[in-house]
Amino acid sequence: MIVNQELLEEEKHKGHRDTLEQYRSKAEYYICSCLNKNNGSNVNRTPGGLLHIRQWNNMQYVSTAAFLLTIYSDILRNSTQKLKCHGGSVDYAEMLHFAKSQVDYILGSNPMNMSYLVGYGPKYPTRVHHRGASMVPYRESMGFIGCTQGFDLWYGREEPNPNVVVGAVVGGPDCKDNFMDQRGNYMQTEACTYNTAPLVGVFAKLLQMEDQKSDDSHNQPLAASS
Repeated sequence: MIVNQELLEEEKHKGHRDTLEQYRSKAEYYICSCLNKNNGSNVNRTPGGLLHIRQWNNMQYVSTAAFLLTIYSDILRNSTQKLKCHGGSVDYAEMLHFAKSQVDYILGSNPMNMSYLVGYGPKYPTRVHHRGASMVPYRESMGFIGCTQGFDLWYGREEPNPNVVVGAVVGGPDCKDNFMDQRGNYMQTEACTYNTAPLVGVFAKLLQMEDQKSDDSHNQPLAASS
């Protein structure tokens, strides 16, 4: 959608304007549904406020939606426009605020007080469904561990994984905000790179905002002493 917005402004793409407009229309409809601004056709949310689309690895949709909302909020800000939804207009600040709420949920502001970013915070999944994380390193075992040995000896263990996959984002909670930290619960505990990747962009934006606040505070004139 971001690319479409830019292409629509270029003269050489006018011949494809109808097609690009269709792409943009569908993408903006999805954004409105994430923001609960469509009439009767919105993305479901858990009681704790997390977008919920499907039971298996729902966090992939949360992180990509947060990324899309973050990027499009910049477009709205730079163009001084608002997104028009059936349920009302949305400005860039509201859009970015909701994207941040999804990130906050992922990082632990949720009913489980669980960070779904492995390695972050005081409480995060310790039985991630990940072969490398759930088996002892070779330097400790000094023995061969194949698929059969890994499944028989390590997959069903109750203990936390011997290795922490720092930075991995797991599938996340169900539609009621419940989460079971069990290795065999792969729908919730499997770690996927496409869960984490979109968050890098969102984190970059949030860091930029914090840096901007810091710069602004440093540039404030000192109050004159009385």
